[in-house]
Amino acid sequence: MIEIKGLHKGFDGTPILKGIDAVFEPTITSLIIGQSGSGKTVFLKTMLGLHQPDSGIISFNGKSTADMSINEKRQLKQDIGMVFQGSALFDSLTVEENVMFPLKMFTKQSKEEMLERVNFVLNRVNLVNSNKKFPAELSGGMQKRVAIARAIVTKPKYLFCDEPNSGLDPRTAIVIDNLIQEITDEYKITTVINTHDMNSVMEIGEKIIFLKDGYKEWEGNSNDIFKTDNEAVVNFVYSSNLFKKVRKLYQDE
Repeated sequence: MIEIKGLHKGFDGTPILKGIDAVFEPTITSLIIGQSGSGKTVFLKTMLGLHQPDSGIISFNGKSTADMSINEKRQLKQDIGMVFQGSALFDSLTVEENVMFPLKMFTKQSKEEMLERVNFVLNRVNLVNSNKKFPAELSGGMQKRVAIARAIVTKPKYLFCDEPNSGLDPRTAIVIDNLIQEITDEYKITTVINTHDMNSVMEIGEKIIFLKDGYKEWEGNSNDIFKTDNEAVVNFVYSSNLFKKVRKLYQDE
């Protein structure tokens, strides 16, 4: 579980995050949504420790990051898996080498143990026999699955995804959404996804946090979002005719 209390973050005197409270629980796919400039990327990076908060508390399983020892922070890094926007694979490394990279960094496993784990996670994301291929030989969806395999290879407790469907066609995006949701439930991971993809909201939005101008404007799930009267959420979500029609169906129930 990740708990956020009174989180503030700004740059050069400009506040970006303005007192956000949030709880992210295991086995639930939690989505952060909002317009450009709402603070969602800064929120994700601050939780990851890439930005230091100006004030507030970030806790992982009841332990504040501010109170963690050096060893505890090192362990936390190992407990976090990250799927980057655009996959961020190493072009000069094979699929096998990309997925093995975190094991070399964080563990002292033998080559045989690492290879066994790599093969296991590649099988889990349906990429059997892709070990020796390079990223350039893979489709966008396959690259994303390699990124997911790399993110879970160290058996993380927490999974962060930054725009995991960026650049993917709608059908492939649904496959990636479902894979992330399955892995979250299967391995009891606390998953936080930063996205602008409304299809993801509909497919896997078990918990949704909507940010506006650095504040947590709204919180709910994929059913609640079609019924809310929050004007900011309505304007953001129902900008297309498709979602307006879906909203009307929910309101008519």
